[in-house]
Amino acid sequence: MEYTVTEESFDSLHTYWSQQRDGLKWDLVFVLPSWLRAWWQVFGSDHELNLCAVKQEERLIGIAPLMVKNKVASLVGSADVCDYLDFITAPGMESDFFRVLIGDLRQRDIERLELNPLRPDSLALTELVPIVKQHNYPVEYLQEEVTVELDLPTTWDDYLARLSKKQRHEVGRKLRRLWETPNINHRCLEVRPEGLEELTNAFLKLFSSNREDKKRFMTTRMEVFFRSMAQAMAEIGILRFGIIELEEQPIAMTLGFDYQGTHYLYNSGYDPAYRHLSVGLLSKVLCLKESIRQGRQKWDFLKGSETYKYHLGGNEIPLYRCQITLK
Repeated sequence: MEYTVTEESFDSLHTYWSQQRDGLKWDLVFVLPSWLRAWWQVFGSDHELNLCAVKQEERLIGIAPLMVKNKVASLVGSADVCDYLDFITAPGMESDFFRVLIGDLRQRDIERLELNPLRPDSLALTELVPIVKQHNYPVEYLQEEVTVELDLPTTWDDYLARLSKKQRHEVGRKLRRLWETPNINHRCLEVRPEGLEELTNAFLKLFSSNREDKKRFMTTRMEVFFRSMAQAMAEIGILRFGIIELEEQPIAMTLGFDYQGTHYLYNSGYDPAYRHLSVGLLSKVLCLKESIRQGRQKWDFLKGSETYKYHLGGNEIPLYRCQITLK
């Protein structure tokens, strides 16, 4: 078989994704071409873009969305806004893809791969690491963070039954108190580009209002990314906002994505004036309830070990950093 490595663009990656070219598995939100482009346009200026596709004759068998700096290649993205990253391959072609990719990187004088954050079931750890170990390339990896996720049952009652007695009581008590408040409403929106700016403005205001560390995080540059990312995710139809409203004004919001049966809870914010109603927590609870109603299979709380994730039934999964020396 003849293999070739081609240099791609975000446009060509989007075409491969939208046409489901050659059965490639785009399993993570953070490797979608729309996400990668939004990140790159804001944060990628100090790297050289290297979007590699490996083809077996005419068949596309995998994509490596890489960026290069000082002879070090890494996956496009950053741990502060991309909860996990990975390669994209066709099932059954992982070994051929990584073998060809490593050869091409060495030929181009890339000295090291720096890959993070990685789930334990990532292609980087399950497929690439064994291959480079076979060739005696030095490999180092260590756990850096955790993510938390939850397999969803088919009904809300089944979900509540999974919680501890204490947590089930707390969720019920807080929900009753919320609904006893006059003029309270909750809705989950499938957001399209039309009308997105008003919702994004409301979210960013709430995001920065309830914690000082969030306010510091939301720099001017970060706000540009959030707006660009929200636009990109709305354009491909996966952006979701959950909103608790009091007298039709948002007092708590979640921002997330629905993709391949999973809801990704990306971020949230609330008005601290309504902390006594637990609207920060309940915005997530009500969004989770809506995901069950819609038949989602998984809820991904994403990176971080905040206590509420475990109280709501989440299970911890380690995240890793991996370094592979090629020279």
